Amino acid sequence: MKTTKQGGEKGSDVIRPACAEDRAAVLAIINAAAEAYRGVIPADRWHEPYMPAEELDAEIAAGVVFSCYETGQGIAGVMGVQRRYNADLIRHAYVLPERQGHGLGTALIAHLCRDRERPILVGTWRAAEWAIRFYERHGFTQVAGEDAAPLLRTYWTVPERQIATSVVLTLPGLDREGAARLMAGAS
Repeated sequence: MKTTKQGGEKGSDVIRPACAEDRAAVLAIINAAAEAYRGVIPADRWHEPYMPAEELDAEIAAGVVFSCYETGQGIAGVMGVQRRYNADLIRHAYVLPERQGHGLGTALIAHLCRDRERPILVGTWRAAEWAIRFYERHGFTQVAGEDAAPLLRTYWTVPERQIATSVVLTLPGLDREGAARLMAGAS
């Protein structure tokens, strides 16, 4: 994965691959930013912390590769990509709450989507309207309601309760036939 220089305050901002030493910062950013879900997503899907350390380790072991948005003050945002079959999944995209709205998420998604040759899928909570709007602003299209569940079952390992309360966005956009073709090629 490439390192991308960002035009920060002093030109020191960079997007770079996460390393083992970043684990604590990645976990802290995910859990701090995930506070936005508290009281929004179904109560039975919220837990404290939102992502335990063991879950982060399992995600990394399953192939999620994180990129970090690093400023002169440290890591301020993270976003993961996981190759699954014939698609790439954006996983665990979070920016520190105090840094949200300053273009860090935009820089991360642009960095991770650049030069991608495979469809990109994002799963998020249906109630997280701000997240859906973020991805739509960056060219993703929400899959029709009844077409999302088969994609979630094919590309993610999540419980049925989460499938029932989630949406899928894709780049490029997929209609029902496109989603069926994509899933048929998943192996």
